[in-house]
Amino acid sequence: MNSNLKQKSTSKSISIMGIRGLPARHGGFETFAERLAPYLVAAGWQVTVYCQEDERLETYESYWNGIRRVHVGVGSDTAVNTIRFDWACISHALRDRPSVVLTLGYNTAAFGLRLRAAGIPNVMNMDGIEWMRQKWGWAARTWLYANDWAGCLGATHLVADHPEIARHLESRVAARKITTIPYGATLPEPTGSEALDALGLAPGRFLTVIARPEPENSILEIVQAFSARPRNCRLVVLGKFMPERMPYHAAVMAAASEEVLFPGAIYDPAIVHALRIHSLLYVHGHRVGGTNPSLLEAMGAGNAVLAHDNPFNRWVAGEGAEYFHDMRSCGEALDRLLGDETRRIAMGQRSLDRVYDTFAWGDVLSAYESLLDEVRVWAHGHPSWPRHALSHGPHAQPQGQEGEVSQ
Repeated sequence: MNSNLKQKSTSKSISIMGIRGLPARHGGFETFAERLAPYLVAAGWQVTVYCQEDERLETYESYWNGIRRVHVGVGSDTAVNTIRFDWACISHALRDRPSVVLTLGYNTAAFGLRLRAAGIPNVMNMDGIEWMRQKWGWAARTWLYANDWAGCLGATHLVADHPEIARHLESRVAARKITTIPYGATLPEPTGSEALDALGLAPGRFLTVIARPEPENSILEIVQAFSARPRNCRLVVLGKFMPERMPYHAAVMAAASEEVLFPGAIYDPAIVHALRIHSLLYVHGHRVGGTNPSLLEAMGAGNAVLAHDNPFNRWVAGEGAEYFHDMRSCGEALDRLLGDETRRIAMGQRSLDRVYDTFAWGDVLSAYESLLDEVRVWAHGHPSWPRHALSHGPHAQPQGQEGEVSQ
């Protein structure tokens, strides 16, 4: 290795991949990266983020808030082009030689073995147990299952955003190779109800569901439970529904009473914030996954939470939420909660307390920076790192300034 490459590899330089790019426009990992990248810049890191472009063009660079962005044009947003994008990102990182890579998600984790072979440490956030999702066919599940193993075995260190995810990873690798750092929650600023006017909604007269319309998110059970009797309020179900193409979507919409509203997929932050702030109850039906960003945002808005009863949701929402198993128990919970404002107010306060105690962004970002720096220093001092693992602790929780939720 020449002296320039060696100097760069031992500096505080990081490449972040696995997302569509910055600024965030697509999902939870992009939102997380939009917070982490500036935090690392402020901490003295040289940060590179890879951005997927939907046109075929030559790779080019730009800067955004002190972050170097590498734009890779692979064409339209398809599964094949996303795979091509991930391959191109790793190829670029092999030439760039950052001191550490942070990979968000494991969908193409097998490609990361190229980083291992080149001696570039790779910290991987393993996200949820993606291959268990019902929406995938056998080919996709096989691909994701194989990459779950590839990420576990090939990455230098693994991040789990939930204790249940950590337990899953421990079935594949030693606990010392895993650090648990949850996702962070943001407290939205108080906002008026003007953004709701276009939807015909009144503050405190609706419930919200924000999720992809898929069976594993219990959308049908929630709509059936709500529609079983008149509620004198609205159920707002955000998401892109295509009933003409998707039988499940058609079944959900057919089960809905006139009090259910399907406004589509809404990305306008002002409208989404207003929905959360002025909702009287948030219903969360996800059955698979780790720390769900949508659930955390609802808790940060002080919503009372009614969630599907599983270990993922119980750890995130805690004892302050209520839980359901199926359509019947969901309906019974709605009957209780919609008639008990005092209970809902108490639940909303418990949501806020849980966010402050466990999901403060300041703590989360500090924990990531500490882990990335430890991996960087450790890997530089141990050129034989593929044969070892960090002793960072199996379930390390972020430490930092308590209560710093929004930055």
